Amino acid sequence: MHVRKGDTVVVIAGKEKGKRGRVLRMVIKSNRLVVERVNMVKRHTKPTQRSPQGGIIEKEGSLEISNVSLWCGKCGAARRSRIEEKAGQKKQRSCAKCGGAFETT
Repeated sequence: MHVRKGDTVVVIAGKEKGKRGRVLRMVIKSNRLVVERVNMVKRHTKPTQRSPQGGIIEKEGSLEISNVSLWCGKCGAARRSRIEEKAGQKKQRSCAKCGGAFETT
């Protein structure tokens, strides 16, 4: 997987193209992920003890992993990642164009 939970990503295909957000969770089995405030869907829910009001709830839907790309803060654009391994250090993901490291929050 080229994306991890907490990464900032940008949608590169589909109806939400161009939107940017943080990865909230990943569904590995179906190659999908949920991005904060992207692909909002409405769900009609019955009243429960957790939400006694019930009603129409808006929440994030999932996206195909192939439809997102990592966001490079240094370049200010969607970029591919590269794995760099320096002697005595951990492997690190970096921008394929500028070489800046991708931060995970």
